[in-house]
Amino acid sequence: MDENEELGEPAERKGRLTAVLILATLISAFGSSFQYGYNVAVVNSPAPLMQQFYNSTYAGRFNTPMEDDLLTLLWSLSVSMYPLGGLFGSLMVAPLVNKLGRKGTLLFNNIFSIIPAVMMGVSEIAKSYEIIIMARFIVGICAGLSSNVVPMYLGELSPKNLRGAIGIVPQLFITIGILAAQVLGIRHILGHSTGWTIMLGLTGIPAVIELLLLPFFPESPRYMLIQKGDEEKAKKALQRLRGWSDVDAELTEMRLEDQSEQAEGRMSVLSLLAQRSLRWQLISVIVMNMGQQLSGVNIYYYADSIYASAGVNDNDIQFVTVGTGAVNVVMTIAAVILHVVCRRLLLLLGFSICGGACVLLTVALKLQESVTWMPYISITCIIIYVIGHAIGASPIPNVVTTEMFRQSARPAAFMVGGSVHWICNFTVGLVFPFMERGLGPFSFIVFSVVCLVTLIYVWLVVPETKNKTFLEVSQMFAKRNKVEIKVKDGNLPLKDDNKGLENVEAVTTF
Repeated sequence: MDENEELGEPAERKGRLTAVLILATLISAFGSSFQYGYNVAVVNSPAPLMQQFYNSTYAGRFNTPMEDDLLTLLWSLSVSMYPLGGLFGSLMVAPLVNKLGRKGTLLFNNIFSIIPAVMMGVSEIAKSYEIIIMARFIVGICAGLSSNVVPMYLGELSPKNLRGAIGIVPQLFITIGILAAQVLGIRHILGHSTGWTIMLGLTGIPAVIELLLLPFFPESPRYMLIQKGDEEKAKKALQRLRGWSDVDAELTEMRLEDQSEQAEGRMSVLSLLAQRSLRWQLISVIVMNMGQQLSGVNIYYYADSIYASAGVNDNDIQFVTVGTGAVNVVMTIAAVILHVVCRRLLLLLGFSICGGACVLLTVALKLQESVTWMPYISITCIIIYVIGHAIGASPIPNVVTTEMFRQSARPAAFMVGGSVHWICNFTVGLVFPFMERGLGPFSFIVFSVVCLVTLIYVWLVVPETKNKTFLEVSQMFAKRNKVEIKVKDGNLPLKDDNKGLENVEAVTTF
């Protein structure tokens, strides 16, 4: 008799939070996702000091001050090299996770954090702003990989009933990283003339911690069984993660998925783009990632200048920025708790709040010179915007991507979504300073239009994916994809995650 039956436990159990699962989640999220958020905000507070360094370095080389347009261009490059590196990192996701595994890729990725941390730390001594720009690109590669691989890794470690909550943890650590950079950027801590290089170099510490600790935790069981064919290691990993020895049901589900994928083969990006039965799922991932970034989420790059435009006193800006970061963390924690609510509702609510906040912010910025209390409305609008993004637009797209695609298509889907994410991130980072100079307060109308378009798309196209299997999601999209999903063996239950997929065929209809 099975030991679980002797204890009176049911044969089929819901997954639980075990120590191994919690620690693997925390270490991978802190070592990787935290760095993403930290490097988004780390250049915000010391921006005047860094620009002064650029100017003095240039003057020392050429005996003339740097022109304003050149300084703006170099600073925009310093900011936007990070998302450009993120794009390159996203393009590396599929080959690396298939070759090295999910955990192996996260460990390898730390190279792209430790090296630029040293580069940025010595940039002032070397009297080279080019080193900072290059280091921002390299650490961007780290962020591009981690932003895709951590959700994939944790999604494959998690039991189905906890996938939503654990899937939001990487976004939580991104917001904690942003807050950490904002706190360290206070002038009395590291946001001063001798501290800003230390602040830039601190990004290497989480990488070292992850490099030391993550090897003691399991690789993705799905990767071990389906892609490496090592059932013994997959079983041991599952037993450690679940906290019980009887994991046969989950292994059986993985074997069935493996059989299906052996018939189809592993999907490349090109084959995913050509797969009619996944077409609208892929379009949805692209639209959600575009909406997430083009709605202005990375105003963190220029938060201090935005608060200055909103009329905040120079000495108070740093504290307002930290307060906004704290709100972001709190609301992301709320999103973890609210994972029981449907994903679609959180997306709709998030984009609605962000769009409305952008419109009100435009009005407030336009009227602040004529109305004395209007700066407080501007700050409130920014905080409301952050709340909207934190509960829906920021955390949910990666969770939905995990739930829309199964093992063979997931790396390619994350690669496409991640590439779109970083292209849009790069665009906002590079264009926003010029847009702010040219359009002034009306810059935020552009973001509100993006929120509205994304909201309409989610309302019309994106279904609820919570607790749905790949087969059920495929059936929801079948009409739009112009395919008919047929189950050959009607005796196989649809509620068993990914079971019976080798008995499913997609028939094209016109």
